[in-house]
Amino acid sequence: MKTKFVVFIGITALLLLAFTAVALAAIDSSQAGGDPTGTLVQTVRQATERFKDVKEAEAAGYWLFHGCVSGPQEGAMGIHYVNGDLVGDGELDATKPEALIYEFKNNRLQLTGVEYIVDAATWDANNDTPPLLMGQMFNFVGSPNRYRIPAFYELHVWAWKGNPLGTFADWNSRVSCDDYTAGDAADHASH
Repeated sequence: MKTKFVVFIGITALLLLAFTAVALAAIDSSQAGGDPTGTLVQTVRQATERFKDVKEAEAAGYWLFHGCVSGPQEGAMGIHYVNGDLVGDGELDATKPEALIYEFKNNRLQLTGVEYIVDAATWDANNDTPPLLMGQMFNFVGSPNRYRIPAFYELHVWAWKGNPLGTFADWNSRVSCDDYTAGDAADHASH
């Protein structure tokens, strides 16, 4: 009798935990501007399809942030086009990534993914937990850092180019900076 009761309590607790997790994920994604029934990758693709043309990205307020970012061991992030207004707003919206990531290949810029970025001090002043977007937890990047900017939280989504290291990994072993030289991004954005 005791064993059946313990099993019943255990199953009930697991079910409550599962329902709570699903409810929190739905609340989080709806608050973050995403579709609670879709995935973050689907949301990114729908929101950024037009930015395959970098001229569209520039028209929407995204600008070349720096050169091509290579990985410390394997792969790269690529070329970041950042929307400063979105970075500075302290908010997360799955349909409005703060940065678009391109790779220079075959003499043109190709959209590979996005990066969500939020200033750590701004976020921490208004939230008790690290950022979470449609179930994906952000990484913390302290300061000083290689970008020479204040500490921030970030999340990469490789929505347009597969990543063997994972859809949300920082570095993509299939992205390369080998074909990029200074000026490539700017030269090819204006064509």
